[in-house]
Amino acid sequence: MQHTSDLRYTFFYMKQLLQNIRDGKTIIENIPIPTPREGQALVKVSASLVSAGTERMVVEFAEKSYLGKARSRPDLVKQTLDKAKREGIMPTVSAVFNRLDQPMALGYSTAGTIVALGKNMQGFKVGQRVACAGGGYATHAEYNVVPRNLLTPLPKNVDFESAAFTTLGAISLHGFRLAEPQLGENVAVIGLGLLGLLTIQLAAAAGCNVLGIDIDPKRIKLASSLNVESVLRPQAESAAAAFTANRGFDSIIICADTPSNDPVELAGVIARDRAKVVATGAVGLNFPRKVYYEKEISFINSRSYGPGRYDSNYEENGVDYPIGYVRWTEGRNFQAVVDLMGSGKLKVTPLISHRFDIEDGVQAYEVITGKKKEPFLGVLLTYPERKTKEERNVKFPSVVHRPSSIVKLGVLGAGLYANATLLPVIKNNKDFELIGIASSGGLHAQHSGKKFGFQYATSSEDEIINDKSINTIAILTRHDSHSDLVIKAIKAGKNVFVEKPLAITPKQLEQVTKTLSTHHSLLTVGFNRRFSPLIQNLKSSIVNRNEPLHAHYRVNAGYLPSNHWTQDPILGGGRIIGEACHFIDLITFLVGAAPVSVSAHALPNGGKYREDNVSMTFTFPDGSIGVVDYLANGDKSMPKERLEVFCEGMVAVLDDYVSLTTVKDGKKTVQSGAQDKGWRAEMSAFARAIQGEGEAPIPYEHLIGVTKSTFAAVESIRSGNTIKI
Repeated sequence: MQHTSDLRYTFFYMKQLLQNIRDGKTIIENIPIPTPREGQALVKVSASLVSAGTERMVVEFAEKSYLGKARSRPDLVKQTLDKAKREGIMPTVSAVFNRLDQPMALGYSTAGTIVALGKNMQGFKVGQRVACAGGGYATHAEYNVVPRNLLTPLPKNVDFESAAFTTLGAISLHGFRLAEPQLGENVAVIGLGLLGLLTIQLAAAAGCNVLGIDIDPKRIKLASSLNVESVLRPQAESAAAAFTANRGFDSIIICADTPSNDPVELAGVIARDRAKVVATGAVGLNFPRKVYYEKEISFINSRSYGPGRYDSNYEENGVDYPIGYVRWTEGRNFQAVVDLMGSGKLKVTPLISHRFDIEDGVQAYEVITGKKKEPFLGVLLTYPERKTKEERNVKFPSVVHRPSSIVKLGVLGAGLYANATLLPVIKNNKDFELIGIASSGGLHAQHSGKKFGFQYATSSEDEIINDKSINTIAILTRHDSHSDLVIKAIKAGKNVFVEKPLAITPKQLEQVTKTLSTHHSLLTVGFNRRFSPLIQNLKSSIVNRNEPLHAHYRVNAGYLPSNHWTQDPILGGGRIIGEACHFIDLITFLVGAAPVSVSAHALPNGGKYREDNVSMTFTFPDGSIGVVDYLANGDKSMPKERLEVFCEGMVAVLDDYVSLTTVKDGKKTVQSGAQDKGWRAEMSAFARAIQGEGEAPIPYEHLIGVTKSTFAAVESIRSGNTIKI
């Protein structure tokens, strides 16, 4: 990674504006400066634009009571009720509060200077001035990590405050392009907020005849100062007739923000035959059929900045679309906007109504939500240079050090799994001392660090791995990083817990296996189900068996869209490698050995699925057979997991880790209780092993054999053959 020579990167924590969704508070927090990964730049922010639309809606939602939140999102209420039916009330309540407890980074349009680069950032350099875009990337923070396709170099004559409008300008430009106006055509813009005032300038710059329409006389006056004719809503219909010589507008772009249907009704009235209406604002969409039918009007809802938006390959992985096929991607729209600013054809300085130092950022939200009764338009946050060097990490109140036999833990990754599942378990285990936690963005590490009592938070994985006070690393990051981090941690002499999977390619697994053979650290994987009390009871009933067993594991996994990261073979490895490994491991535990062959078959994907409706049949060294049916085409309100085991005159049925029914010699035994999938027991076993009280919690031949089995299952699906493992 490259750094600036003037040491501006020596500020090791930063100010960031956050929204707490649970209690509605908007706050400024000290957060570790994020670390750029491959394909990303670290940008020191100079200005950011507050969105009076998107961000205001987020803040207003957060400020609602729990009942108000539920009323505004009935879709999430249904998901919650389904989860409660499936997993029980207390686990569901815990999961909901964990989600609500996660701080939300606000902002999506900033400008600043690159201070560090990750790998493969050709075309960018340290010290370069850029505009930045994207929710979760271009946030209201002193530093941001931003992927390459969401970065736009700035012309010399475009200042940072103007460049902070780039993302909003691209939204306006994309909406204008969707209308497909021609030189000399008549264009009406309804709603002269920020989007509308940018849109009228873009339309005028394109050689169109533009009329702006709004309900606010001050907005009309501002539009007129930009040399665009504008009228108040009551005069709109007569003005439109005069403006177009009674022909009607060729294009109408709606930039208003209102639940009212008036904008779409007005658009229909002032449109010509076969005109186009494009909505870039959030408006009521109950169309008056008569006028839209009689004029055969085309209506388009504009989606954000342009092609590439919501495509993780484009935005996160930096894969651009060929210009010969997609002329105006979101990135090329960003560049067009800053070029128009540079040429003087797009003026944004007159649109700035407020400026707040990041330290006073909460006041910006009091303005846009109406708590401060004052008119506003463009609300900017600014980031003055800080003159004093700060501490590298956010540090929390110190914890009394326990004896050296304690597991001194460093955690990599602070996402939902960490917060909802693993860290609550570890926090209450006296064998663990929580030292440091890292997340690449810094934000989630800071939140989890305070919540669970870590001594410090950072954005640097290397800092955790190389910390001499840490003897154990928990890897809770995305699947593609698991094997590399396991290898680095083992080579640093750390014990390692890695959430499944251990690896997502045979080459990665080979490298991990080689590292294990030459080092003496302890490794375990998050195959927690084998540690469940009910599974332990089942195992004890068959441990002395003399016959092979048959196990059938049915998984109602639920649908995931094909663009979800776990479905990506590069990031997540796919659902068989990334999740079905759990169920293969469970049967491996019951048998006592890893599979030796697999025959797998999948239902046709039909353009909807991605090899995640699969039946896999595994054979084991002693002749046992394990069947895993992993299905995404069911109803998620049904329980997720059911296991049936047949062996030596016994039948055992496990229902979603809530009950275990065993039948033998006509005698039926039922064990039941709260759902327990074994996380607590696994971490206790891991701690005991580190303290020298036993072998690795999961035999390495199981860890490696199960991982190989997932690769073989995918190969079998694609080849149609039985694969020897």
